[in-house]
Amino acid sequence: VVWGTKLPNIPLYNNSKMVGRYYEEFEISEKTGESNLTQIYLEEGLNFIRHQAMARQPFFLYWAADATHAPVYASKRFLGKSQRGRYGDAVMELDYSVGQILSWLVTLGIDKTTFVFFTSDNGAALTSGPHQSGSNGPFLCGKETTFEGGMREPAIAWWPGRIPAGTVSSQVGTVMDLFTTSLALAGLVAPDDRVIDGLDLRPTLFNNTLTDRPVFYYRGNQMMAVRVGLYKAHYWTWSNSWEEFKKGINFCPGQEVAGVTTHTQQEHTMQPLIFHLGRDPGEKYPISVLSEEYLAVLRRVTSVVEQHQKTLIPGQPQLNMCDLAVMNWSPPGCEQLGKCLKPPPSQPWKCDWPH
Repeated sequence: VVWGTKLPNIPLYNNSKMVGRYYEEFEISEKTGESNLTQIYLEEGLNFIRHQAMARQPFFLYWAADATHAPVYASKRFLGKSQRGRYGDAVMELDYSVGQILSWLVTLGIDKTTFVFFTSDNGAALTSGPHQSGSNGPFLCGKETTFEGGMREPAIAWWPGRIPAGTVSSQVGTVMDLFTTSLALAGLVAPDDRVIDGLDLRPTLFNNTLTDRPVFYYRGNQMMAVRVGLYKAHYWTWSNSWEEFKKGINFCPGQEVAGVTTHTQQEHTMQPLIFHLGRDPGEKYPISVLSEEYLAVLRRVTSVVEQHQKTLIPGQPQLNMCDLAVMNWSPPGCEQLGKCLKPPPSQPWKCDWPH
């Protein structure tokens, strides 16, 4: 793909205004992996926090560094410093940057009134090669799958004086919970004119109480699996297609599990594969369908899934990803930079999105 002809290069924004594109105004060396982007993000974040603190104004900062996402990069100070290749260098710089943000809150004297939550949107990608891909430890596969390696992420909550330091919770959470929790912390109530999937995590954060709740794993429009307590039931399994796999694209390198990491879209709705994630976090040993345990869990999971499907209202897609014309060809601000690209004619169609 040649940038600017088949697909537009990745734009960067300051608020809603484009300030340049990857590799162009914001340099990333594809050869060495050197880029100052994380430092630019850090500087912007620190300045924003200072501005709000000085004005005594509340603020919401979503600080989403992307250095561990291909293209993987780090600034000169961190390149080659880890034992984990370019990916490790990027993680070191990310760790340093989060430390700077937390120190800044303390310096400005607002740490006792600021809630910080650190997490990720998916497990590490394992397809980018030995030096540019992460590790999901004992969890199966990686990003783009609904196995634990694709869906389970670290989460750390920080609020000195409110959240006791060093406590660990086994509460199952989702990123959707941050919406409900943030509203509650701000003294606001979530809208009641629709079903809100997020859970208010305050009882967990402040009292370490556990709330039993199911989590549904989707890929495209298809519910692939459901977690209830420590049990996870797979209704469909799929890693990636044989076609991709034979080209060397492997979402589960070194982790193939027969009948589980399937390269065809395998349906198990009549007899879901069930794992106990406490005993088997790697999803390697399905519980025997003949066991009492399996039958008891299946009954519990079936009622949860039936209830979910009965109350589910499908959302309207807000972006047709299959229409090339809606991509970032001419974002706001491109005129001043002379960076507007001519979009192709719009050809919307329903995404052929296999699950």
